[in-house]
Amino acid sequence: MKICILGSGGFLGGYFKEKYPDAQTPKLDIADQTALIAYLDAEKPDIVINCAGKTGRPNVDWCEDHKPETVRSNVTGALMVMEECLNRHIYLVHIGSGCIYQGDNGGKGWAETDPPNYFGSFYSRTKAWSDEILSEFPVLNIRLRMPFDGTASPRNLIMKLAKYGRVLDEPNSLTNMPDLLNAVAQLMEKRLTGTFNIVNPGVISPFEVMEMYKEIVDPAHVFERLTVDHLGEVAKTGRSNCILSGEKLRKAGIEMPDVREAVKNALVELRGIDEK
Repeated sequence: MKICILGSGGFLGGYFKEKYPDAQTPKLDIADQTALIAYLDAEKPDIVINCAGKTGRPNVDWCEDHKPETVRSNVTGALMVMEECLNRHIYLVHIGSGCIYQGDNGGKGWAETDPPNYFGSFYSRTKAWSDEILSEFPVLNIRLRMPFDGTASPRNLIMKLAKYGRVLDEPNSLTNMPDLLNAVAQLMEKRLTGTFNIVNPGVISPFEVMEMYKEIVDPAHVFERLTVDHLGEVAKTGRSNCILSGEKLRKAGIEMPDVREAVKNALVELRGIDEK
């Protein structure tokens, strides 16, 4: 099978590139329809994994000041890829976001069929717009949240949090990248379509992650608790804090390790890097 990875230069795309080293990794503006059509017609991939998108650097506050670029990548480009893949019967895997919800849905977690309810940041609004449309078509639409791993990548959630002097204490769903790769690979093997939440079971707050970081990686690390009421003091725009249901993924026969276990393992891996 010929696989194409769009956005292979990013944090998520790099992981898929490692998973599928023989995949094609074209440098495309996914919203450039002419270039996209030329590539698909020339190379004829069987599978397209779309990891391209704007999350903003150093964080989603960037999107508030770069709305045209954010829309072009997260909405226009995402739908362009979907349309051209469907026109050619190419199996499309779209890597989206679960940051389109707020809260825990009465303790149940938000399911794939629940409409988005968080619009507090421009980033989240663009992801919600594309998510709702993609969910109407036969593509594999993946929702992940706050991705982390055991590397020193600046895009790793743990490394981001380690730079903050104040860390939010709100329960959230998180996604461990190696677990995500394994889950997506299984969905791809079955050629499943539709929307899937891919998060590690259980909940944890960023503050709790840093407490574990201090215990396992760096006992000298200093940080303070930040409540959601004071988020506006350190962030330009709001943040999604939510719990996603993983029931659909489990019904598909795919199990993810508990989030606290996954975070602990990632931190042990990080400690090993520091000790070298």
